[in-house]
Amino acid sequence: MEKGKQSESLMTAEELTGAVHGTFVALAENIKNFSFTSVVTDSRNVTSGSLFVPLIGEFQDGHKYIPQAIEKGATVIFVTENIYEENSKYYMRLLSENHRVSFIVVKNNLYALQDAARAYVKKFPDLVKVAVTGSSGKTTTKEIMTSILRQKYNLVATEGNFNSETGLPLSVFRIRKEHECGLFEMGMNRENEIGEIARVLKPNYAIITNIGTAHIGILGSRENIASEKKKIFTYIKENGVAVIPQEDDFADYLARGVKGKIVFFGKNVPQEKSGVKFIEDLGLEGTKFSVDGIETVLKIPGSYNYLDALACIALAKSLGMDAKQITDGIKELKAPEGRSKIETVNVVNGRMITLLEDCYNANPDSMSSAIEMCANLKVKGRKIFILGDMFELGKDSVTMHSKIGADVVVAKPELTIFVGRDMENAAQAARIGGLSNQKYFENLEENNFNELVNFLLDYIKTGDFLFVKGSHGMHLEKIIKKICVEEE
Repeated sequence: MEKGKQSESLMTAEELTGAVHGTFVALAENIKNFSFTSVVTDSRNVTSGSLFVPLIGEFQDGHKYIPQAIEKGATVIFVTENIYEENSKYYMRLLSENHRVSFIVVKNNLYALQDAARAYVKKFPDLVKVAVTGSSGKTTTKEIMTSILRQKYNLVATEGNFNSETGLPLSVFRIRKEHECGLFEMGMNRENEIGEIARVLKPNYAIITNIGTAHIGILGSRENIASEKKKIFTYIKENGVAVIPQEDDFADYLARGVKGKIVFFGKNVPQEKSGVKFIEDLGLEGTKFSVDGIETVLKIPGSYNYLDALACIALAKSLGMDAKQITDGIKELKAPEGRSKIETVNVVNGRMITLLEDCYNANPDSMSSAIEMCANLKVKGRKIFILGDMFELGKDSVTMHSKIGADVVVAKPELTIFVGRDMENAAQAARIGGLSNQKYFENLEENNFNELVNFLLDYIKTGDFLFVKGSHGMHLEKIIKKICVEEE
């Protein structure tokens, strides 16, 4: 929170209570002092002046952390109606002991959070609202778009991976009066999640990066994924813009029914339409291209990341940004932490290697694209792959992990290490395809972890190229931290 703005409440008691259709419960002296300056769902993140929303999950009920939240300075707390009614004396005692706190009793804390966020966004009618979704590449696209938009706007953007049913509402509560543009990432882990969070933001500009197979285990088919992702366009008006991947086989479906302007992006979009001219693939150093004659370099390697940049350029042009602003933004971009991060590192055995780290997320589309990119790279030494499980693939997991094994055969690395129960299918497919130099570890528990690290340290030579990718829950970054010398 910026200095000087601590005392300004994000919403009044009337605004908040009305938005969530709640009941305001507070001591008389608290009503006139009502104020909150941040919103959190994790009691550990509560600071003085927070609105605390205790969510109820499959294994955890946030209501039990209300006393800790009060102790840390929470001034407003949502309480689910049935829980409040069962324990009203307890909550009244908390109020009597803590005169700074107000409760708002609601039917459902998650929906109340979303409703509150939706009402909060309405307080900024002049804000340019931009949203990004897609099966893969959405965070990279958001980071590229962030760097570009900052050349023109006072920008607020999603931090990290706060793109879910709770993350998006928490992100929009960072909007302030001085902001001219808001850029928000939208992800999904269940049916209609995009619909719910699009209703919170109601973006008038939006990008869909692609329709792939991420979350196919949840939604069942790419058709269902496309239907869900398309909901990001629901609130686009006639003066808004929908940016759609031209080469995606769902492109026509995504464009159908959109009220605003439709802009297609992709390598096959003519230069006279896009303003973009591809110049050279620089391998590990990225992609060189020009925008309306001004050359720039996207420092994140891979043709799939170049596609993300094309989407951002298309939207930036739709917002009236010129080529210098766009290319300056791309020049200032740094690779998101854990995503396509390339660096020269010292290994603890005294050898120096090139590392491509992409441990933040993985799905069949991004994994295949990254493997193909690595196959085409020209490097001094040997290529070593460490690949971890891809999550949320459901009944398609065996087939899709096996496909990754086949992709590795084509890429021909000198060594591949497969990690995870599902990656056993990739290892078997690679073995059948003739890939002999490989190792498989079911997990990264202590014995396996130590064996993997020791094997890797014995194998690595100066000049080697190490590519590490897997779903974030695999925690492959632990391997990198163990084998690399920390910078002083």
